[in-house]
Amino acid sequence: MAQDGPHSQTIAVIGGGIAGITAALEAAETGYDVILIEKEPALGGRVTRLNRYFPKFCHPTCGLEINYQRIRKLHPRLKVLTMHEVVAVEGEKGNYVIRAKKLPRFVNEKCTACGECAKVCETEIDDPYNYGLGKVKAARLPHEHAFPMRYVIDPAVKGTEDEQRIQEACKYGAVDFSETEEEVELNAGAIIWATGWKPYDARKLETYHYDSSPDIINNVEMERLANHDGPTEGRVVRPSNGEPAKKVALIQCAGSRDVNHLPYCSMICCLASLKHAAYVLEQYEDAEVHMYYIDIRAHDKMQTFYERIKVDPRLKFIKSKPAEIGLGEDGRPYVKGELMVREDSPERQLYCESYDLVVLATGMEPEARGIDIRGDVVKDEDGFVLAIEGEEGGQFSCGVAAGPFDVALSTMSGTAAALKAIQAVGAR
Repeated sequence: MAQDGPHSQTIAVIGGGIAGITAALEAAETGYDVILIEKEPALGGRVTRLNRYFPKFCHPTCGLEINYQRIRKLHPRLKVLTMHEVVAVEGEKGNYVIRAKKLPRFVNEKCTACGECAKVCETEIDDPYNYGLGKVKAARLPHEHAFPMRYVIDPAVKGTEDEQRIQEACKYGAVDFSETEEEVELNAGAIIWATGWKPYDARKLETYHYDSSPDIINNVEMERLANHDGPTEGRVVRPSNGEPAKKVALIQCAGSRDVNHLPYCSMICCLASLKHAAYVLEQYEDAEVHMYYIDIRAHDKMQTFYERIKVDPRLKFIKSKPAEIGLGEDGRPYVKGELMVREDSPERQLYCESYDLVVLATGMEPEARGIDIRGDVVKDEDGFVLAIEGEEGGQFSCGVAAGPFDVALSTMSGTAAALKAIQAVGAR
């Protein structure tokens, strides 16, 4: 349908995780100009924080690095904007206006990632890459495989002695403390939402007392414990004292499938917990892992992964929704509840078991909840972004922005969204 006014053929992808990267690459490789917008200092999203994928247990960095090479080859057709947080979108197909906050990085494109700024920096902050499980220098590389490979400096150093030390240590003129937060406007003919997800806040699960002990963690934190560049260099230990975590509880559906929290299934939690069990069993021959579950959901080919992991006798499946998690007199967390038995059975089986480490399998909550989205796209009651299909529509969604997906389905949905966006900007 013909339109009055400007008609842009640029495609904007909001979110630089695996789905957003896929969508941006697929669109750019067909010849369209693409802007990839990411609020973090580096691309990759949650995938960069994973230790391994299921079912093959390969490392995420391999696939990501291939995609980063593709991005380099497409420059300048594919423009990457990190530290840009989208706050609102207005307009219509062919003429969208995207408003974003450009956050100060204090390090410009001249950075060579030499690390001299970090050497002189004394200020430490909670490590955002490791979900606050450890400390990191305020002047830092986001992580070892960061793209772009450029340092970032936390605002905490402003006005301190570190500010001058860091400025003087940089030999390339890459440090710029004059940067301030600013609002920018970007134009696009079509938009792909790939804003991804965040783990459900376990503090809302009051009877699980997530904040009562560092030995009660969530599933994304478990990924960082098992990773070689995590806070414990890959050792699965008790965060409270560094001792081996040989007896571990994995709690399924922590907040998921619950009308008081997340009413839906997040799809990956069962499989991720099976992977976490494998991490523990690999490290300790005398490990004991208990998986508390409602039912195991291993879709399609993942059933083979489930069958492979479950045969280890050190892994015990307990059909139960724990009622309480707390701390015993010895400081170790305990899991308390009732076994799920047949409804026609009068038997009531209670349990209370102590562990070195308790891992809550919290579900996926969409990141797009706080963004002002208008026009030809809507959010459902859970905050996931849904495109309004039709000739007039120019906004689409992919990955976990659209609903709970694993990595493989996220990449497929990224390709599908790219095709829809290409059709939208190509139609006049």
